[in-house]
Amino acid sequence: SAIHGRGLFCKRNIEAGEMVIEYSGIVVRSVLTDKREKFYDSKGIGCYMFRIDEAEVVDATMHGSAARFINHSCEPNCYSRVIHVEGHKRIVIFALRRILRGEELTYDYKFPIEEPAAKLPCNCGARRCRRFLN
Repeated sequence: SAIHGRGLFCKRNIEAGEMVIEYSGIVVRSVLTDKREKFYDSKGIGCYMFRIDEAEVVDATMHGSAARFINHSCEPNCYSRVIHVEGHKRIVIFALRRILRGEELTYDYKFPIEEPAAKLPCNCGARRCRRFLN
């Protein structure tokens, strides 16, 4: 990906509002995410986590779907939603607009705003890029 490392690219045209993929992995308690992130860092493993809510996070780092490779964009073509399926919360990625075959899939990570020293640079290249993920 021109945005960051690996990316996920569309194999067929996808219509606006269509479900694209589920962000799956191991559901862990939020309090464990810092410990897991430090472990992955110590092993040189990229970390792929997505917050479901205040209590739970999906860790897709070792056991997740290809959705973990979807990069952030300030002008995305997808959006994420937490939906309920048979009593369980699931993270699903939907098409924000029509996406053409070969196009990179992106969504806004919506990271919380951080102090200037903790800012993560954004490389999305969008016309209205906010310059930072957080």
